[in-house]
Amino acid sequence: MRKQAGVRKPKAGQYGELEVLWVSGLDRSPVARRANAGLGAACFLDVETTGFSPRTDEVVELAMVLFEFDYNAGEITRVVDSYCGLREPGVPIHPGAARVHSLTLDNLRGKQLDSERVVAILSDSDFLIAHNSSFDKPFVCRLFRQASQIPWACSCKDIRWHMYGYGSAKLQELIRAHNIRTTQTHRAMDDVSDAIELLKCHSPAGRTFFAELLRAAQADGRISR
Repeated sequence: MRKQAGVRKPKAGQYGELEVLWVSGLDRSPVARRANAGLGAACFLDVETTGFSPRTDEVVELAMVLFEFDYNAGEITRVVDSYCGLREPGVPIHPGAARVHSLTLDNLRGKQLDSERVVAILSDSDFLIAHNSSFDKPFVCRLFRQASQIPWACSCKDIRWHMYGYGSAKLQELIRAHNIRTTQTHRAMDDVSDAIELLKCHSPAGRTFFAELLRAAQADGRISR
């Protein structure tokens, strides 16, 4: 029997006007969505780390937001699930990284990611998105092998920011350019929430930035439907 969905109100401003919809694993599965014409689900994620090398540094924070979207319209329709967790690393935090996210070993002592939650969201995702995925992807795939088996898209490189006249593809610069209200603290969930609001905005070409990202990933075969 199909379980009834429950709705949870997000924290004020956390996901704009999107409601957070909690549904059963079966209802959320990619297979079930494909049977429901035109719908898909993607996970936008972000990591904070001990440093800048995926070979020697480690994840200290992981944020994920799973959202449903309309393939045809190229529009994000609702947030399905979210998770954010801290992780105690086995290596020191580089001073440069600490200046970015302000996390310390004292903040992280005894913390660990909820692997079941993370894997559940990964399993429900048709593809993964990060802003500069070349950085986030190796860190995430090192922790969760499933992530390497899912297509990735990049909201930094898959959207033609410079062609549209933006001087920078940095997330903070784009957020300011689109007058998106933010409580930016350069923590993982702040970045994810702001990036989703950015993807909902319309480009000068008249479609959402998410639609452009989706089209780019489909054009080179990373995402198929």
